Amino acid sequence: MLVTACSGVGTMSGEQPAPPQDPPELAQFYDQQLSWGPCADYAQTDDDRQAFAEPQFDCTRVTVPQDYAQPQGETMQIALLRKKATGDKIGSLFTDPGGPGASGTSFMASTAATWSTNGLGDRFDLIGFDPRGTGASEPKIQCLTDAENDEDRTKVFADPSPAGVAAAEAYNKQFADRCTERTGADVLANVGTRDVAKDMDIMRAAVGDEKMTYAGFSYGTELGTAYAEAFPQNVRALLLDGAIDPTQTTIDSTVKQNAGFQQAFDAFAEDCTSKPNCPLGTDPAQATRAFQAVMQPLIDKPVPTSDGRVLSFNDAQTGVSQALYLSQLWPALQQGISQVANGNGDFLMTLADLYHQRDAQGRYTNMLQAFQAITCVNQPPLKEPAEALELAQRAEEAAPFRSTGQGPVGARDACAFWPVPPTSEPHTPQVEGLPPVLVVSVTGDPATPFQAGVDLADQLGGSLITVNGEQHGAALQGDPCVDRLAVDYLVDLKLPPEGAECTLAPA
Repeated sequence: MLVTACSGVGTMSGEQPAPPQDPPELAQFYDQQLSWGPCADYAQTDDDRQAFAEPQFDCTRVTVPQDYAQPQGETMQIALLRKKATGDKIGSLFTDPGGPGASGTSFMASTAATWSTNGLGDRFDLIGFDPRGTGASEPKIQCLTDAENDEDRTKVFADPSPAGVAAAEAYNKQFADRCTERTGADVLANVGTRDVAKDMDIMRAAVGDEKMTYAGFSYGTELGTAYAEAFPQNVRALLLDGAIDPTQTTIDSTVKQNAGFQQAFDAFAEDCTSKPNCPLGTDPAQATRAFQAVMQPLIDKPVPTSDGRVLSFNDAQTGVSQALYLSQLWPALQQGISQVANGNGDFLMTLADLYHQRDAQGRYTNMLQAFQAITCVNQPPLKEPAEALELAQRAEEAAPFRSTGQGPVGARDACAFWPVPPTSEPHTPQVEGLPPVLVVSVTGDPATPFQAGVDLADQLGGSLITVNGEQHGAALQGDPCVDRLAVDYLVDLKLPPEGAECTLAPA
């Protein structure tokens, strides 16, 4: 169970200024009337098809400009899934699960049961949305066929020589070219966080809310921050969990995330080496080396899986990282590493498939393709070979458990060959007039390290809940300490006291 190191709550005070008028040049979008209906046609996966059939959900699409600089031009359709409030309604609670590229409609369909029991479902219409280019929104970011996705996962570019770097860069350029051809540069130019924040304000108006109430997780915190910058006076409440620090460069954020995963791996190794039959031995100080001895042979000799595929080095590392998101998966991760040591790739492949959103029929969602496309317009690319080499070197130093053993490969990624320029860059948020926001940060979060949450709370002038634990994010997932503080904030605008702290139960 969770315990909190604090008691009592604080309350926001002071009147917020009235929200500004909606932009007149966008009146056709802000004033649109939504037509809600069944969600079956919005489903992207078998799980969606089952969940979306529930009569408690209804769906619609909101029309937004493709390019906000040309609002009379092409448009996009943003998919929304809603569960109506069952009690005294405050308004709508919008949410985004992260990625970038993850589907908010899928997230809400799977989360609504939990949120309905913690009090949020009584007071809010619960709304998940698929950011432009993702999920059931249209047009869709599309770069690879299912067969090309399968092939992509077998590619391992571990050769640090000039020829090896050239081969990796040629492959990354091919990906960028395919995205351009199949999605269109005009779409790719307008899928960044800056544009999604503007879409969110149109969604707010279209559902009839005067102010935005929002819960964002992981990359969803970046969306929340961008909304706070663009529309501070339209904010009612922002809950941001698993924070992205908007001041960090691509190199800094990537290196810190690698360090976060090494910290999570070390915590797993400490647990594993204390138990019988740990494939990493009995000495946690030697666990990274023992892990490398199991993983690095996969570069040249992938191991088979029972469905006829082979587990590559990349897929094995992806499966391990997926398990490191949540300490409850550590026993299964121990089993998966043992399987690989014995020539069986089944379990880590299952985890890698989960990360890649590949179903049993070999079909993929576009999540990771959207991830790449959105990432490429959210920060300036590393176009200089020296920058790419610096990133590779620092990332390997930060996370040696991921090392190929052949040295860092300083290849520029697909963003260096992207057809359109970035629309955002690292900066300190300017949020004058923003009401108090709430940031949640987990001390052992591998993907969005704890300090980023501390820094974001400071940048936004918000409150912080420190959560002691080993997982990615913690709010509104069913534990009483974090959820009580989060729900009090979202429903009653009550902030936790300074120094609020929760501790997750051990796995």
